Amino acid sequence: QVQLVESGGGLVQAGDSLRLSCSASRLIFTTYAMAWFRQAPGKEREFVSGISRYGNIIHYADAVRGRFTISRDNAKNTVYLQMNSLKPEDAAVYYCAATMPGTVVPTSGYDVWGQGTQVTVSS
Repeated sequence: QVQLVESGGGLVQAGDSLRLSCSASRLIFTTYAMAWFRQAPGKEREFVSGISRYGNIIHYADAVRGRFTISRDNAKNTVYLQMNSLKPEDAAVYYCAATMPGTVVPTSGYDVWGQGTQVTVSS
């Protein structure tokens, strides 16, 4: 069974940085596009960023473009989300997700999900 495990969340102050990691197992990592979503209390889950299987296609939500950077290390079966200049509105549970084919990066319809990691940003 495919497994995604997120790590790196925590409590930070506004303006700080965090790097989230998502380790994938039991899948051929390079066949999947990977993405990060987030869900704040009382809000719907939203797309944050996604990356194609070899990293040549990357998408960001407008709210994070210029502050967040997604990357992947296919040798380690891991995708990262570097989050800089964090704002209180970035606070949410961040989820890693995977979907095939890995050649495109959709903003919805992902079929493999991690359990999430909490990011809290104090003002």
